Amino acid sequence: MAQPNDGSGRAPVAIVRPTTSVTSGVAVTQKLVGAAVAFGNLISGTFGPNGLDKMLYKTNGEAAVTNDGAKIVAELLVKHPAAKAFVLLAESQENACGDGVTGCLIIASELMREAGRLLEKGLHPLVLVNGYRSALKYTLEHLQEVEEEISLNDKEILLSIAKTAMTGTAAETSSDLIPEAIVEAIIQVSTTDQQGLPTINTEDIRISKSGEGSISQTKLVRGLILERRIGLDRLPKFVDGGKVAVLSCPLEIQQTTRESEVEISTTEQWEGFIDAEQKILDSKAEKIIASGAKVLFCAENIDSRILHRLADEEIFILDNLERSGTEDLAKATGALMINHIDDLSQDTLGMFESLSVTKIDDVDEPRDRIYVEVGKSSGLSTIDVGGGGGVASEEIIRGIYDALRSVSASIQTGTIICGGGSFHMSASLAIREKAEKYPGKERLAMEAFARALEAIPATLASNAGQHRLDSLLSLTALQRNDSRHAGIDKDGKASQLESIFECADSVAHAIEAACETACGLLRVDQVISARGD
Repeated sequence: MAQPNDGSGRAPVAIVRPTTSVTSGVAVTQKLVGAAVAFGNLISGTFGPNGLDKMLYKTNGEAAVTNDGAKIVAELLVKHPAAKAFVLLAESQENACGDGVTGCLIIASELMREAGRLLEKGLHPLVLVNGYRSALKYTLEHLQEVEEEISLNDKEILLSIAKTAMTGTAAETSSDLIPEAIVEAIIQVSTTDQQGLPTINTEDIRISKSGEGSISQTKLVRGLILERRIGLDRLPKFVDGGKVAVLSCPLEIQQTTRESEVEISTTEQWEGFIDAEQKILDSKAEKIIASGAKVLFCAENIDSRILHRLADEEIFILDNLERSGTEDLAKATGALMINHIDDLSQDTLGMFESLSVTKIDDVDEPRDRIYVEVGKSSGLSTIDVGGGGGVASEEIIRGIYDALRSVSASIQTGTIICGGGSFHMSASLAIREKAEKYPGKERLAMEAFARALEAIPATLASNAGQHRLDSLLSLTALQRNDSRHAGIDKDGKASQLESIFECADSVAHAIEAACETACGLLRVDQVISARGD
């Protein structure tokens, strides 16, 4: 790119490489809209309960099958700037809400599609941006009008939210087993802040893969599951409740920091040396026995002589645990981590309801699964996912994780809305009504925003094999007849939905983020490519 010839006879000044291409005007819009629409078409087929899967063939030769929007986007190797903006949009939605990525991308794609049509008719980009933002404001206001309050006690509605989040994923089953496990886990780890509002840390809910059975065998463990090989076979395989001690210090003879030599000249001296060492170890073991602990978890090494002494007393021991795992055990059982055996007392012990060991005969390496059940007082909980390992298990866990985030967000914000595109259609009708009061061209942008929102119920209907237009017309009629929970059901038909709910905050974030991404792309007036394409 160079400056035009000014007639002075001097050569034009080049400011970029000759291979650089500069695209301006309508051509810019066509490129950005084309990339956005292509992205939307790629992802829309996976949306809703009838969404189909994508097979992803990775650069390392591995293949993955999924319909999770965040997973698909993360695996794509995009190069177009508009497509990269959509990847960032997906990451933002996933990090903020943990769910709603596909719907967010569909809305953003439709906003760009509608913008392309209006720009071709001569509408200025800034008029579009202003119209979109006005429509967004009315959308969020409408959300506040139709949202419903929810609390930790509304268990049936929480189950519905979990089911909605898992619908169409590998985690979906005909039973309520998994949704119930999710809700119970969230209720267990929930706390209240100083204002009395619920606070939920989803990191306190662990997800474990059993590696056997089927998904129907998924269960909630009110505590933790440890996986490792138990070296001492005569340890008890079941302990029926009691006290537990958690140590972060080694139980062995302390090594000196300096090299030293002990001269032993007689057998009696050697025997005395061994006896003294044994007394030290016995005293450590006796302190644990005297504490009344039935289970001992230690982050460091325990001398084999102490292990055998405690095993004689039918005390279950696990040593050489990871520091993080030991901290989790302390949090789950209510025990204090002790960094010296002399600090062990009744006040530092925790409690558990039961401990059981199950042997898993894997082809590669046998392992033991230790179930530490603490009960409702546990500070941590674990969802033990049944079924084999591999890609299928990963998809199930991803679906469970989405449901966890959706339910916890609903509880913490205290608001939900009807799913199935119900809100998107009602918001579209509300925006159209507001747009009628705008005399200028901004009205056209607001109506375009309304049509973009209708893409959600339209895609749900289309993926179920129904005609988009017929379903939208039926849904519009229901909405205008004041059917509060009218949306697209699992069969793709417009009907009254009684048990399909979404987190209001997640939907609001998706629409807002999609609008800002579209507005950011619409403000681009030139595309400068150093590669020349």
